[in-house]
Formats: sequence, structure tokens, C-alpha cells
Amino acid sequence: MQCDIMVCDSMVRRYLPTMRAEMVYRLIQNQGISQSDAAKRLGVSRAAISQYMSKKRGDSGIELSNELDALIDRWTLAVIGQDSTITLCDICRCALKKI
Repeated sequence: MQCDIMVCDSMVRRYLPTMRAEMVYRLIQNQGISQSDAAKRLGVSRAAISQYMSKKRGDSGIELSNELDALIDRWTLAVIGQDSTITLCDICRCALKKI
């Protein structure tokens, strides 16, 4: 499948906020990283992390497929330095399979 910026833009807007919220949750709950450390690693405010954790940010009600769930695990590992890469193209391709 050839990349189309309009399709990718739509997919990223739809899926990325939910995935980011879940990744933040996994960083803190599963990896034991503090909210302050997560904020530093992600380049966001501590308040943003708190909003992700309380579901005030990123909760779009989208059900994540098993494949998107696996990408979140890879993303979490990338943030803590245990995995090398995950790209927006990975997210877009995966989301398009669901449609």
C-alpha cells in the first residue's frame, strides 16, 4: 500500500491519542516509571501525564486491535530504551487493516 498523507493524517488523529494514553499508562503502571520521569521522556508536562492517567486526555473510546496493542508495547519499550523503532507509518498501516 502506498502512503497517502491524507489517509495517514486521519488515522493518526483517530488512533494516536488513544494509543499515547495507553502507552503512558503502561509506562507508569507496568514499567514503574514516575509521572515526572514519563513527562520528561515524552517532552510533555507533568499535568499532561496526569490527564492521560485520569482518562481526561486521549480517551476516544476506540477499541484497539491486538496488533495496535502490540505496537503500544513496542512504543512503551522504545520510550524506556529497550526497543529501537516504531513509526507513524506502523500505526497507520496497522489501523488501516482494521478498517
